[in-house]
Amino acid sequence: MLVLSRRRGEAVVIDGGIRIVVLESDRRMVRLGIEAPAATGIQREELVSVVAAENRRAGARRDRKAWIEALPLLPRRPAATPTE
Repeated sequence: MLVLSRRRGEAVVIDGGIRIVVLESDRRMVRLGIEAPAATGIQREELVSVVAAENRRAGARRDRKAWIEALPLLPRRPAATPTE
């Protein structure tokens, strides 16, 4: 792992096409700006973990109907009645 110190406004360039800029920082948090080619996917790490876990859960079920029934869906709204 490469560890760098950067100040507000300073940047790091990765592989010539991805630029990470420190927008602001304080004792609790750092805000970063990321410039990358449109074809480069950027995800927060916690979302990648959630998607990977869901993919494993989906792959573990052989019966597709049972998998679909297990999804936490929102309750259906009653059909709207036409007003006269």
